[in-house]
Amino acid sequence: MENTNEKLIDDLNHLLTICNDGKYGYETAAEDADSAALKGMFLAYSLQRADFANVLRQEITKAGGDPDKGGGPLGAIHRAWIDVKSALSSKDNKAVLGACVTGEKAAVSAYNGVLENIGLHSELRSVLNEQRRNVEEALTKVEGLHNTIES
Repeated sequence: MENTNEKLIDDLNHLLTICNDGKYGYETAAEDADSAALKGMFLAYSLQRADFANVLRQEITKAGGDPDKGGGPLGAIHRAWIDVKSALSSKDNKAVLGACVTGEKAAVSAYNGVLENIGLHSELRSVLNEQRRNVEEALTKVEGLHNTIES
């Protein structure tokens, strides 16, 4: 496998790890949400991230790589979503939403980094741009909710 393809596979696996982190983070947030509206929103975002992960697995396979099963060392270093679990222990909606904002900002940053790769074929670039747009929409929504809650 050539260097460019290895970099692409590594980048896609990094996005896969972040999507998996988001899926589990939102799933955890939904389990402990104290309002039906928050629970529904968190579950919807969890399912969305699972869909993103499935698409990324397919793209990694098309590129000749093996999708990471659960996120390797790179994922362990960049798991901004880990904060969700500790925020939930306090049952503090503002803290949970704040952790989600942190996770979504990390996801947008990761997508931006991968999209800087000028070697992406147009179909993959389109898929990644759409996923990033959806993450940005979630970030805007979650950040707005976070900002409306009194400390």
